[in-house]
Amino acid sequence: MSSHHANPRALLNAATRSLIERVHRAGRPPMAAMTPTQARAFYDIGGPMLDLQPAPQVDRVEDFTLPARDGHAMPARLYAPRSEAALPVLLYIHGGGFSVGSLTTHDVLCRQLSRQGHCAVVSLDYRLAPEHRFPTAVHDSWDALNWLQQHGQALGLDTSRLAVGGDSAGGTLATVCALMARDAGLPLRLQLLFYPGCIARQDTASHHRFADGFMLDKTTVDWFFANYIDEADRDDWRFAPQNAPDHAGLAPAWIGLAECDPLVDEGVQYADTLRMAGVAVDLDIYKGVVHGFITMARAIPDALQAHADAGRALRGAFGIMESRSSPS
Repeated sequence: MSSHHANPRALLNAATRSLIERVHRAGRPPMAAMTPTQARAFYDIGGPMLDLQPAPQVDRVEDFTLPARDGHAMPARLYAPRSEAALPVLLYIHGGGFSVGSLTTHDVLCRQLSRQGHCAVVSLDYRLAPEHRFPTAVHDSWDALNWLQQHGQALGLDTSRLAVGGDSAGGTLATVCALMARDAGLPLRLQLLFYPGCIARQDTASHHRFADGFMLDKTTVDWFFANYIDEADRDDWRFAPQNAPDHAGLAPAWIGLAECDPLVDEGVQYADTLRMAGVAVDLDIYKGVVHGFITMARAIPDALQAHADAGRALRGAFGIMESRSSPS
């Protein structure tokens, strides 16, 4: 693995290195120095500045709410191409360390996944830490998946073709939802995972190698997890899906990782665990890029390749023929 490289900065591609230098020159305060409210506002404004502008066009975009088990109304956003037939659907769970992120920060990505996958995407605004600590985000994500399966037809969705996906902390939640879906007998076509967190403690070689200066710093990771979870709960598989007692019988996985990412080693490890349990895994590692790159397509063009690869995985899982694809 590249995480043993003598000079990890030499691994960065030109676009990523340029972005990191610009961010460094801007002298932005680390999220860990902000309150959660400040960090969310900062990410809501700053995050989309690195993404595609204008946002890609999608035929149908609708905001709605769906109920959590305690009655909380979770905001959600549906993206869908024009279609006479019921559309397969991806429940998308955004990243942000369980502490930041929103429908806004992942709007462009969800538009891209809908366009590239020729499918509907439902983006979920689950509750964030520290106001809502573990396992609220798990419950919210699972409640949304169940609701979609039971009520999605009213939105014009084909609930027999259902997938779950997410990036970073959202990838963790999607991974956990796939485990829970298997145990509940809820059939999924795919788990679509961008650089998911999979382990209880951040002690892999890549966590040391890329701890500082690669967009997601160790101090930020520590801050996110302090917001979200008690030390005593870290070994729970709903936080660390690598710890699940059994990975057999899970939905097929597409996993997209960033080479210069603290989380890359655990993503590879999880892919290996799934394969050893007999789960079909498609693993792509994007060279020279950092954690978060898929929502930085204006700054890091490699994001467009990842969007296309994820779209192909969705079309394959949903049985969508290429001939039906609309020109992008």
